[in-house]
Amino acid sequence: MKQYDSWQGYKRLIVFLKPYRVRVFIGFICMACSGASNVVVPWLIKDVIDKVLANKDIYTLNLIAIAILVLFALRGVFYFGQKYFMTFVGQRIVNDIRERLYRHLQRLSLSYFDRHKTGALMSNLTNDVTTLQNVITNNMVSLVQEAVILIGSLISMIVLYWKLTVITLLIIPLVIFTVNYFGKRLRLAGHDVQGKLADITTLLEEALSSIRIIRSFNREDFEIKRFLVQNDYNFQALMKATKLTALLTPVIQFLAAIAVTGIIWYGGVSVIRGEMTAGALIAFLIYAINLTNPVRRISEILGDIQRSLAAADRVFEILDTDSEVQEKKGAQVLPPVAGHIVFSHVTFSYDRKKTALQDFTLTIKPGQVVALVGPSGAGKSTIANLLPRFYDVTSGSVRIDGIDVRDVTYASLRRQIGLVPQETMLFNTTIYENILYGRLDATREEVDAAAKAANAYSFIQQLPQGYDTLVGDRGLALSGGQRQRIAIARAILKNPRILILDEATSALDTESEKIVQAALEQLMKNRTAVVIAHRLSTIRHADYIVVIDHGKMAEAGTHEELIAQKGLYAKLYAVQFKQEERGE
Repeated sequence: MKQYDSWQGYKRLIVFLKPYRVRVFIGFICMACSGASNVVVPWLIKDVIDKVLANKDIYTLNLIAIAILVLFALRGVFYFGQKYFMTFVGQRIVNDIRERLYRHLQRLSLSYFDRHKTGALMSNLTNDVTTLQNVITNNMVSLVQEAVILIGSLISMIVLYWKLTVITLLIIPLVIFTVNYFGKRLRLAGHDVQGKLADITTLLEEALSSIRIIRSFNREDFEIKRFLVQNDYNFQALMKATKLTALLTPVIQFLAAIAVTGIIWYGGVSVIRGEMTAGALIAFLIYAINLTNPVRRISEILGDIQRSLAAADRVFEILDTDSEVQEKKGAQVLPPVAGHIVFSHVTFSYDRKKTALQDFTLTIKPGQVVALVGPSGAGKSTIANLLPRFYDVTSGSVRIDGIDVRDVTYASLRRQIGLVPQETMLFNTTIYENILYGRLDATREEVDAAAKAANAYSFIQQLPQGYDTLVGDRGLALSGGQRQRIAIARAILKNPRILILDEATSALDTESEKIVQAALEQLMKNRTAVVIAHRLSTIRHADYIVVIDHGKMAEAGTHEELIAQKGLYAKLYAVQFKQEERGE
């Protein structure tokens, strides 16, 4: 985790205040006036003691009483103003940061998500961003108010008796040293707290999304133990931060007690000598207390800011991460393509250590159906990922109709490529909206046509709510075959020129596979198709079959040609496909 300089992180947060500077300004005025009202009260008390009580002045007493009522009425108005405007600004800034972070995540390369846990990213978007509101608004309100009280009290103390003020200020260097000492440790503790909270979010996301696996393996108790351990780590981190905060406050209070003791002794001597009035001493003592309270509160606020800035570090670390796949400056729009694809001497590695593809060359003609087969981990899915430029090749090139995919915009490239993955991902909304995701401006008639072409229309109509049926989280309210047909309908609606089928039927039973396969054949008509094959039914009629092994092309040809060669494909066929051909 990269750690930023405290001022640098806070300065970057302050930038988010600019669009709301008018409201911030009004809020600051209200905060300053609310703080200043605390400074006025000791002067009134001084006058009560030195003028009203000493001279038995009823008129002045009445004026002071009215002044106190007016003062607290105005204080209520200022409190409302600061609370309303700063809360408004705080909530808007949280929304702005969360939106900016989400936009950035949407544009980061897939490799970033390969390296980072989903739960941790969710924690960044929720817990970390919400924590920043305390830094920007809540702490700022307290900081401004306490600063006004501190400065106002200090000025008043100098006016009342400057010698006593000098004695009081001798304690300030010790306070500053204490705040700085604890502040650094609170920042580190804050990092640990936010990290442990992200770990809990990650564990929850994994457990709740895999609840069926947990139940099937009877691992409820195991998962509970995992959670309890992580929860305890979080508790320990929180207690460490709490211990530092709990130590900071009494230390500051003890230093303040030293100052107050000095005031009472030296001030008492000064009153006895006639160097200051009793009212002035009482007022000075109140200001001294007013001085110590802001110092204590400011120290707590600074400690809280240090902890909260740990969340800012996590947010800015994401925002400062550049996408590994960058759209070229001045990238052209890819025109409607025929679908002529060329992988030319492509080498690729996910982690720059282990090579997934090595000097891979393949030409796919427009309208051709090419199947990729091979052992697990051979590099088949890597080829599918490079075509829509989810990743960039390490060397070599991928071209469509003679144009390098790195020279065109993401949108124009991916608009012409459709993907039907092995693990169908549907959104937790209606069937209609899931199909419409393929092309958001499609008409109802076009959605109907896509559903019919995908062999999905009939089962949709049989559902009680039809298209308005909610598919549930990840589409689990539907069967595997139904989910896959919805995904195919979505791809048909997109009407891509190039199609990628990533083992689209491997997770289905035989009956569902036949229905889905018929839909896939409809989808592949008049399109260039790259089929990552698992079952014979998917690739038997492919125009060209490419056998991938250890990131290289091992064999290539038609089904009959490869069987005749008696190589790797023939072995895979014998082991994986023969039983399916016999219907076993």
